[in-house]
Amino acid sequence: MTIDIKDDALSMTERRNLANKKLGFKMVWIVVGSLVFAFALVPLYDVLCTITGLNGKTDTSASALKNNKVDSTRWVTVQFTSSVMPGLGWNFYPKQSSIKIRPGQVETVLFEAKNITSQVVAGQAIPSVTPGQAAAHLKKIECFCFQRQELKPGETKIMPLRFFVSNDLPQDVKEMTLSYSFFSAKE
Repeated sequence: MTIDIKDDALSMTERRNLANKKLGFKMVWIVVGSLVFAFALVPLYDVLCTITGLNGKTDTSASALKNNKVDSTRWVTVQFTSSVMPGLGWNFYPKQSSIKIRPGQVETVLFEAKNITSQVVAGQAIPSVTPGQAAAHLKKIECFCFQRQELKPGETKIMPLRFFVSNDLPQDVKEMTLSYSFFSAKE
């Protein structure tokens, strides 16, 4: 029979205190690990969305345009919709509701935003593309959604969007919708 002097030398209270201390250290590591994970999740999510086209995120690199060729054998209709979230105080809409383009063809579409309040108001546009499989094939070259927009009281601004649809778009996708929602963007 072996007797562990260490365990026998500690009273029940000392053992409980030691176990509580170990548990406390474990809990601190769990909290720290959770915080690190939470902060790392945002950039990881952005990368995932950009790669897969999830959540309407699309490739914004001009390098995608370099090897681009126009596919003159088919047409794709791109529809545009817009919305303004409550509290922004803007009117925002596309100047045209849809456009018919060939894959690879670069087009520019205009959106108009007007501040209908008596204060300077800033907003940020969030894009969404449907159907989901088309999101990865919509390539934006220039977009007002890349940065925060600020409008003075009563100011109207024309906002261009330059884009193309890649040739890799599946043949069965003949229509897609690009929707922008403008949210209030405080400094």
